[in-house]
Amino acid sequence: MKFLKNKMSLRLRIFISMILLVFTATLLVLGSTYYQYRTESDQYNSYRQERKESQLKRQINYIVNKYNLSENYDLWEDYQSDFEEITRIHSVEYSIFKIDGTPLFYSYLPLDVISNNYSLDSDFSRMLVSNEEGKFTSENSTDVGKFQASYSVLKDDKGIKYAILFFPYFQDVSFAESELNVFLSTLYQIYFIMLVVAIVLAYFISRFVTRSIETIRLKIGQAGLLKKNEKIYLKNPTKEIDSLVNSYNKMIDDLEDSAQKLAKTEREQAWQEMAKQVAHEIKNPLTPMRLTVQSFQKNSGIVSNGEKNKLNDFCDTLIEQIDTMSNVATSFSDFATLPKTQLEKTDVVEATKKAVEIFEQNNITFETLSDSIFIKLDKAQWIRVMTNLIKNSIQAIPYGREPDILVKISENSNNVKVLVSDNGLGVSKSNREKIFEPKFTTKSDGMGLGLGIVRNIISSHRGKISYKSKNNKGTDFTITLPK
Repeated sequence: MKFLKNKMSLRLRIFISMILLVFTATLLVLGSTYYQYRTESDQYNSYRQERKESQLKRQINYIVNKYNLSENYDLWEDYQSDFEEITRIHSVEYSIFKIDGTPLFYSYLPLDVISNNYSLDSDFSRMLVSNEEGKFTSENSTDVGKFQASYSVLKDDKGIKYAILFFPYFQDVSFAESELNVFLSTLYQIYFIMLVVAIVLAYFISRFVTRSIETIRLKIGQAGLLKKNEKIYLKNPTKEIDSLVNSYNKMIDDLEDSAQKLAKTEREQAWQEMAKQVAHEIKNPLTPMRLTVQSFQKNSGIVSNGEKNKLNDFCDTLIEQIDTMSNVATSFSDFATLPKTQLEKTDVVEATKKAVEIFEQNNITFETLSDSIFIKLDKAQWIRVMTNLIKNSIQAIPYGREPDILVKISENSNNVKVLVSDNGLGVSKSNREKIFEPKFTTKSDGMGLGLGIVRNIISSHRGKISYKSKNNKGTDFTITLPK
């Protein structure tokens, strides 16, 4: 059973739940209707009995008080017709007994049926008379039918107890039972139709509810990191389904973002591997070439002084070009194999100030509101970052413009922000998406590795770098580092 429950589809669960709900509601309504009908019927009969009994007592007491019959039982036979008239007027049967239980009057219904051989039990009579309420009722069943037997003590206008009234109230329930059966039969038919309608509605509602979920399930099953994922768009979804769809669409966006990052990482890894190979292939022949040129320069004693100077200039040029190529290869190698970040508690203000002092220029302004800010930092890599950014800022200043470079440090409870601002040419719109790419550069003598290395170092510090640039007005680089 547990296995079947686990394998039961949501659609089937909704369908069964709705049917059970309607069926249970039907039973409850039928039960409450039957109970209410019975209760009201009993209350009505009880009220009717009390009303008839009260009328009987008033009529009997009227005759008794009028003819002073409470003190003289011998006169009762003379007024039998008056008591019979009460029976005819109210269409009821009743009997009257003395305090000791002997009969005084009885109607057409045989007393042996209702009063135990024409007399009441003496003990019962004493108990009834001594009772403060002076009344006893019971349900009885005879050949005549079921009836409510009521025994009550009669008092005259002086409050003297003179007799006991026996009033059998017969409930004619045949009509009521017939009406109840007709009513219940009608209800059965109505609720059967409602049950059939509920089954049909449950089928379509469960199908409607689960259709959206089934669509989402299929889309989730098809989603993948390396697949072309499609978002879900539904017309008039419920609040819950809409929330689920939004979560799925957000997941798709995250997958696409992850896929892009993965592709970017793979491209960078490929670039780094290529950089290693290029650096290796370039540097291998450069060292022997340099040594060869130097050896040739030293051993060129057979040439004249003028030719020797030309030869030295030529050799110096070659050595300079070889050194340039070696530096290029070193840059490639550095980018591909950045040293592992060694995070230590470091004063970022002091480290940044040292990077600024390297350039020894008056046009670089250093600002900070704090004398020291300690965070976990790789000091050597941080100096490299600041050196790179400041160098780029200097190189961005066009010829003839007075440089105005600002390095500013600020902090809050969570982060440290370092701003490097210049008044250079800025970054053109066409290049703004490319400046952090390893192979991008706008310089004729650079390899475009500087900002790529900067971003990698900052990422290894769990930080972020962003920038704002205005054409021909300058660029602001902002580094955010966690505390």
